[in-house]
Amino acid sequence: MDKENVVVKMNKQSAEKRIGNFDEVALGYSEEQAIAEASRCLQCKKAFCVKGCPVEIDIPGFIKKIKEKDFSGAILKIKEKNSLPAICGRVCPQENQCEKECILEKKNKGINIGGLERFVADWEMKGKNKQSLKPNIKKVVPEEGVLSAVAVVGGGPAGLTCAADLVKLGYKVKIFEALHQAGGVLVYGIPEFRLPKAIVQTEVEYIQHLGVELENNQIIGKTYTLDDLFQQGYKAIFLGIGAGLPRFMNIPGENLNGVYSANEFLTRANLMKAYRFPEYATPIKRGKKVAVIGGGNVAMDSARVALRLGAENVYIVYRRSMDEMPARKEEIENAQEEGIEMKFLTVPVRILSKKEGWVSSMECLEVKLGEPDESGRRRPLPIENSEFELEVDEVIVAVGTKANPLFLSTVPDLKMNKWGYIVTDEKTGKTSKEKVWAGGDIVTGSATVIEAMGAGKQAAQSIDEYLKAGD
Repeated sequence: MDKENVVVKMNKQSAEKRIGNFDEVALGYSEEQAIAEASRCLQCKKAFCVKGCPVEIDIPGFIKKIKEKDFSGAILKIKEKNSLPAICGRVCPQENQCEKECILEKKNKGINIGGLERFVADWEMKGKNKQSLKPNIKKVVPEEGVLSAVAVVGGGPAGLTCAADLVKLGYKVKIFEALHQAGGVLVYGIPEFRLPKAIVQTEVEYIQHLGVELENNQIIGKTYTLDDLFQQGYKAIFLGIGAGLPRFMNIPGENLNGVYSANEFLTRANLMKAYRFPEYATPIKRGKKVAVIGGGNVAMDSARVALRLGAENVYIVYRRSMDEMPARKEEIENAQEEGIEMKFLTVPVRILSKKEGWVSSMECLEVKLGEPDESGRRRPLPIENSEFELEVDEVIVAVGTKANPLFLSTVPDLKMNKWGYIVTDEKTGKTSKEKVWAGGDIVTGSATVIEAMGAGKQAAQSIDEYLKAGD
């Protein structure tokens, strides 16, 4: 086989070792590996990979820099469009976006774009780059010499991206974050072994270095209303508040002790470091036999955290087959390597208890797949007399999230759809409320980090056009 067509695989911890720690599973490329992988890029004149990137990174451009061993140039090229490269290199589903469009992917030999992005971001974080911490920001100051101020509500990927893009354009920007640490789902939802919190903190600090102000512990709708922010002088507001209210299945027994929403379970384990109790004060139940209901990345994360907390058996209970699973292929493979058992075509019916209100088992029903439903996936149909009982002492429900009404109830003039998400213009992110934009999960429902970033970038461009036109 032609050597240049061989994909350079990224090293990772062995399954046997990694289930005993919360360290990163993927270990990243060495310089030699990164250069070898970058050298496979065809440098297409018509770069389809760029069209597959929601934030439009010059992918051939930064890969060429890696091939030339110009790692400083590579990270600067990425940061022209993306202020969170170390995060995207780890959790962005490149296989469904830029890598999917790679010409070489037709031969199953597409470039590992995410791995290369992670490599140069990590190279920078190791202190080997002096230039990117002094970005070339052109201040676009109005004639009267006063910067327009923009408020960003929510410090998740959408808000961070919107704020970074606006401050680069010359605006004064402040992020109002409800939690004690910025990052949104990046810090409360994604486990340390996939995305270390130190990485998120470094990326947030970079955005602050650009000039973005950050104020934590501010619940907009309670601490301030949107009208309060306008009265303080903000000329535009971007809402990147996410959709963090958990969904449940509404089956008997969901109120038993030992049943968690994935939101609570992961927030306790990730943001509040419950896995290090009592060093950190937040406890978490350490089940021995754990069932995780769902088939997305959040379900995989929950199952793998439970395993690292000492579970002897962890089951993914999913109502469809492997082919319909929305989780990343890489995460499914990692979970299976670690010994997590997949129970496909299985639907929970009720959660049972034998002692003092604690979970003791879960009654399930086997199903088969019928015709596609509104999601385009085949609808599960029950199989008669197929009920069985799964012995578990902890259940984690990871079947999605919905919009939290806490903030939205304070803005009655903000148009929402029947699911409770904010309605926006698809091209600009503008809402029904004057001078207010929105993007990310609060608009689309649960989606990917990079899609939220794309929405933040889109809104920043629209806000810039709006303020320049008639501020």
